[in-house]
Amino acid sequence: MQLPPLPLSSHAKPVDVFQAAVQLEKELTQVIKGEVRFDRGSRALYATDGSNYRQIPIGLVVPRDDADVIAAVAACRKYGAPVLARGAGTSLAGQCCNVAVVLDFTKYMNQILELNTGSRFARVQPGVVLDSLRNRAETHQLTFAPDPSTHNRCTIGGMIGNNSCGTHSLLGGKTVDNVEELRILLYGGTQMTVRGTSETELTDIITQGGRRGEIYSKLRAIQENYAGLIRARFPQIPRRVSGYNLDELLPERGFNVARALVGTEGTCAIVLEAKLKLIHSPQHRALVGLGYRDAYFAADHVPEILQFHPIGLEGFEGSIVDGLQRKGAPNLDLLPEGRGILLVEFGEDDPNAARHRAVQLIDRLKMSAERLPSGCTRRAKPVKCGKYARPGRARPPLLPAHRRSGKAGTMPRWLPKSSVAICETSAS
Repeated sequence: MQLPPLPLSSHAKPVDVFQAAVQLEKELTQVIKGEVRFDRGSRALYATDGSNYRQIPIGLVVPRDDADVIAAVAACRKYGAPVLARGAGTSLAGQCCNVAVVLDFTKYMNQILELNTGSRFARVQPGVVLDSLRNRAETHQLTFAPDPSTHNRCTIGGMIGNNSCGTHSLLGGKTVDNVEELRILLYGGTQMTVRGTSETELTDIITQGGRRGEIYSKLRAIQENYAGLIRARFPQIPRRVSGYNLDELLPERGFNVARALVGTEGTCAIVLEAKLKLIHSPQHRALVGLGYRDAYFAADHVPEILQFHPIGLEGFEGSIVDGLQRKGAPNLDLLPEGRGILLVEFGEDDPNAARHRAVQLIDRLKMSAERLPSGCTRRAKPVKCGKYARPGRARPPLLPAHRRSGKAGTMPRWLPKSSVAICETSAS
């Protein structure tokens, strides 16, 4: 049987496939205060993201404000051009690539509009970089819980688009769990503010009619027709970030349209502004490193570790360390031995309480039959640094402060060659 030919490489496809690009560029230039870039260089820069995909966009718009976004979408609608809202371009599955007009919010629409410490919320524009928000909130001992590995460059808009998670999802959940309200723009030009909706509010919105009422009516139809299947079939796992969050439309979830939009990857709406929940940030952290024979043995022990309520739990396997060794990365000798490594983070406002939690975990492992031997390694030294510890994220400032206090112990038959490391850190 002859196989069908493979599709052409994106490098072999025509570059200029949108026929009205010249007219669209001219109109955008007339109505946009920000930047309009349809040159080959700019389009090449935005043709890819963190993935292996490549789609050459029609052009690029860098809006200065909401009015620019509204005008840009109106022009694109006039000429039938798709629109792609983009954050830092860190997506790994091609979500930021499309033959569309790309909206880049990072240059101008990157302001923290309000940080309310009393009610613990922040209002931000979509181009705000996560670390900008977290660093500002941390001065009030608050934080925005989700923290993906790209925290120093990813944007809030992008995080809302793909429902970002991170090391500290145990502390405060995913992005969907921390969005309170969104102000959005639809392709048709409709602007709405969406949030959780009571049954009375939902009825009122539908009764008022208009585009908003039509949308809410159809969303309620989805809820009524599929509530049973959603309750029965949606996976009940902590890091379910794939697909549409239809469960947020259930009555018991408050018919939360804002949270239903989280994870839609810009396919339903463009976020103009977001109101986000902030939570308390524990000021003292203790980090325990556990080494296992391989990643599978490490995974077997996650349920036991979770009983101690860590605020962060990160795992990685030996090939990652091998790659770092080949690159000559420093301080790798400070990692616990093993081919499967877990970093368990505890957080408290009292440094002694954080350390006590860490020691409790190790004592449990030592008490359990054939777990950690009494001669296991412990490394402990107080660390003073500018930020909280981010296991698997901000490792460079953390590891140099560790101190060895012995050799790694030997594990029993089913969990050989394991060691433990403890370190402590506090916010400055």
